[in-house]
Amino acid sequence: MRQQLLNTKNQALALINEASSPEEIERLRIAFLGRKGKINQLLKKLPDLSKTEKAKVGKLANEVKQAIENALNNKLQVTSYKLQVADEFFDTTLPGKKPEVGHLHLITQAIEEITDIFTKIGFIRVRYPEVDWDWYIFEALNMPKDHPARDEWETFFVNEKPDPKKGKMVLSVHTSGGQIHEMHRLKGKPPIRMLNIAKCYRRQQDVTHTAMFHQFEGLVVGKGINITHLKGVLDHFAQMWFGKGVKSRIRPFNFCFTEPSFEVDFTCSNCMGRGCRFCKSGWHEVGGAGMVHPNVLKAGGVNTKKYTGFAFGWGVERILSLRLRLDDIRLLYESNLQFLEQF
Repeated sequence: MRQQLLNTKNQALALINEASSPEEIERLRIAFLGRKGKINQLLKKLPDLSKTEKAKVGKLANEVKQAIENALNNKLQVTSYKLQVADEFFDTTLPGKKPEVGHLHLITQAIEEITDIFTKIGFIRVRYPEVDWDWYIFEALNMPKDHPARDEWETFFVNEKPDPKKGKMVLSVHTSGGQIHEMHRLKGKPPIRMLNIAKCYRRQQDVTHTAMFHQFEGLVVGKGINITHLKGVLDHFAQMWFGKGVKSRIRPFNFCFTEPSFEVDFTCSNCMGRGCRFCKSGWHEVGGAGMVHPNVLKAGGVNTKKYTGFAFGWGVERILSLRLRLDDIRLLYESNLQFLEQF
């Protein structure tokens, strides 16, 4: 009887393999596994067997049933899929669909490009805390205690116990605090060519400001460093970022941490300085710069009788929006794929 069960199994599997429709598969299921199917017909002979033989045949019968059931189910799935595909037009010569591939965010791309521009002229990329002490962010940068930026309406202060020497804990309002950290790291011994790119935080939110943004800070300290060196770096960046023919200009301004201080403008790359609807005057303001104030150098442990330096700090989003001609800087943070996929 065991041999009969095995023969029935082999016969069933062969027929199932050749089946080509769900209806045919169902007929085979009834023929072999139905109440009057071949397996049940064979099992009617069990009473004629010895007790030991019954156990062996019963176990084999269950295995045969399971094998036939699995074969029927698998064949039904394959047949149903083929019928579904056959109802759809399918051109086998078409290339396959490639999976969608993303790209770096616009701001990340900008940071990498800015880093590349400055490292090629000798700047070294550094990184310093985004949560810092009042002393690094304000005091060491020659900012008086009554300066508006040190007001709670302008700066995010962290609700932690102040340090006895360094004051309150704050979210960095600018990357300029990195100047002091870098001078301390080098123990006040130039030369220094620092590029610090980091997140900054201020209580501002509108079409040209966000509460969190990115800045890049440049600092050069050495013997004989003067404004002509600063102007050369500004012109170099202007042409590398906006294109050939773009120039920089500096206008007198007032910053606590530089003396003299300047506002920096770049030629509008859209009209090349002639004046257009986008720039109005032929120039775009990009940020601040100047010669490092002696008090800042002293706070960093640098000998002001031997060394001078210049610094500049601009918003990454600011120069990116100028190049892309964005009217609303918040577009960079809205995660709108229709906008981001353009770049």
